[in-house]
Amino acid sequence: MQIHVVKPGESLNSIAQLYNTTTNMIATSNEIPPPYQLVVGQALVIPIVGSYYTVQPGDSLYRVSQRYGINYQELARINGLSPNTQLSVGQRLYIPPRPKQRAEINAYVEPLTETVSPALEQAATKAAPYLTYLAPFSYRILRDGSLEAPPLNNFGTIARNNRATLMMVVTNLEEGAFSAELGQLILENKELQNKLIDNIIRTAKSENFSDIHFDMEFLRPVDRENYIAFLTLAKERLSQNGLLMSVALAPKTSAEQVGPWYEAHDYGAIGEIADFVVLMTYEWGYSGGPPLPVSPLPNVREVVEYALTEMPASKIMLGQNLYGYDWTLPFVQGGEFAKAISPQRAIEIARTYNVPIQYDEKNQAPFIEYTDENGKEHIIWFEDARSIQAKFDLVKELKLRGVSYWKLGLAFPQNWLLIVDNFNVVKQQ
Repeated sequence: MQIHVVKPGESLNSIAQLYNTTTNMIATSNEIPPPYQLVVGQALVIPIVGSYYTVQPGDSLYRVSQRYGINYQELARINGLSPNTQLSVGQRLYIPPRPKQRAEINAYVEPLTETVSPALEQAATKAAPYLTYLAPFSYRILRDGSLEAPPLNNFGTIARNNRATLMMVVTNLEEGAFSAELGQLILENKELQNKLIDNIIRTAKSENFSDIHFDMEFLRPVDRENYIAFLTLAKERLSQNGLLMSVALAPKTSAEQVGPWYEAHDYGAIGEIADFVVLMTYEWGYSGGPPLPVSPLPNVREVVEYALTEMPASKIMLGQNLYGYDWTLPFVQGGEFAKAISPQRAIEIARTYNVPIQYDEKNQAPFIEYTDENGKEHIIWFEDARSIQAKFDLVKELKLRGVSYWKLGLAFPQNWLLIVDNFNVVKQQ
């Protein structure tokens, strides 16, 4: 795959000619609707074998070859050059396909009504070929140790047809929010814990879940040891029943990090107990906060690098958002919340208001600034092919277990194409 960023004056036809492909292939891959109008700064995924690199100041054949993990003499041969050739800025080099890293890919799917909507079921069906796990969100713990199930509809069939594993997400959500009080009630009562685990095992067997995923958040700091003890008990009993156990972790950068979201999540202890973890490396920019990139690369890297001091890379799944936010300016704390939007919708907005898509190189995040028909200024931070590729490069560099997406339902076609280009997705045997 090739990521191409649209420049002023370019058209679908001119880009197709540049890469010796068809306009239909590019339009279909990126879900560009008629009349196929592009936006300056839009990141397109071009479905070709291998990719092209544009030479930058200071580049040499050796430097480019090191970047892509290929022998510089082989790179020269492929491009019909002498190994001693001095490169010119702007020159295009063809980069052959590279070996792919194995990776596990998870995606949460959250029905918000009593049944799964056709659109959400369709989103799960489209994503499932690229997934190791499909994770309906969520089974809510009740105060008597029983569980309130989410609607599942055809998720089991979708997973089975695509050799994906169903992940059973268990949360301490109560009345729409994570409850420290509910967490305390469960974590201080061994009898309730065993009843809860009984119910989890029974449900997993009846619904064909293979991994039990605990997402218990906003726990009291004093429940840190109780949470470790509960996970230890759960892991022992789940393993006896042939079930994996994974845990969602708040994005910490040190063991001493304070705050209600962080202190009860002991990376070292949980990393040792669980089969794997999901780092929730997103929501730096969130709906109720000031405009920021949702998952800025330096922040994401900092969390992962801390996690690697507490557990092996083979246990770490990188959390990734499939959405962006549209903030109305000026931002007022406690005022209007930003609206969650898909990457495809962000491009539509840029097209509608005739503004370019800009890119923050430091944070590896695209953004759009526009003024609506009412004269209100907006900024959108979202994800595109470049920002996702930057996260995939981090996964490969640090040899992480894989990627976990929050959440299905918002269109982002480039993401799925890049998964195939970067990874061999682990599937059920």
